[in-house]
Amino acid sequence: MKTKVTYDGKGTHLEWQHEGVTPKMIDWFWSNMEKAMLLWHPEQHEPLEWAVSPKHGNPIGSIHIAPQTWNDGTRQNLYIRFEDLNDIPDWVKEYVVYEHCVIVAAIGLGEESLKNPEVMGYRIHQWQKTDYGVEGKSSAIGIKKLESEEDGLIWATHCEEEIGNWGVFLPQLYNLYRVVKNTEYNPYADLSLEGKGKDLKYKYIK
Repeated sequence: MKTKVTYDGKGTHLEWQHEGVTPKMIDWFWSNMEKAMLLWHPEQHEPLEWAVSPKHGNPIGSIHIAPQTWNDGTRQNLYIRFEDLNDIPDWVKEYVVYEHCVIVAAIGLGEESLKNPEVMGYRIHQWQKTDYGVEGKSSAIGIKKLESEEDGLIWATHCEEEIGNWGVFLPQLYNLYRVVKNTEYNPYADLSLEGKGKDLKYKYIK
C-alpha cells in the first residue's frame, strides 16, 4: 500500500492506495465493523461493540465503542458516531473530494457520552475506484482541541496500519459474508456521494 502523510494546521491527512479492494467492500465495512475490528489492527484494537447499531441501508447515527491503545501507550475507550453530513461544518466538508465517504465523530470516552455527546474531533475516510483497485484519503481533524502535527503523526501511524490491513483481510471477509442474506446480521449501505462542499450529501441515503 502506498501512503503519504501531510499536515495543514487544521488536520492530518493520510493518502492511500490498494490493489484488489473495491469501494463496495469499504462501504460494507462501515456497517460491519464488529466482524473486523481485531483484524483491522490486531496489535492495538480490542473487540468492538455497537452502542447504537447501524441500520441496513443507513448507518447514520450509529455509535460504536472502540477500545484501543495507540503507539504512545495511551488507551482510549472511544465512543464514535457515524455523522449526518448535514451536521458537519462546511469547512470540514470541503476536505471531501472522492466519490465515497464516511465522517465519524469521537463524542466521548464513556457511557455518559450517549446522553451528552460532545464532538471532540472528526475522522474523514474517503475513497473511489481506480483501474487497479481503490484510492483514498483519511483525515484527523480536532474540534474541541486542535491537534498538533505531533499528535497527528501518532494518529497517522495507527491509521496507516488500519487502512493497510484492509488489503490483508477485507476482500476475503466481504466475500465470506456474501452468503449471509439476512440484513439484520449483514447490513450494507452505499456510501456514494453527490455535490461538493456545503452541498455534499449521500446519493442513496435519505
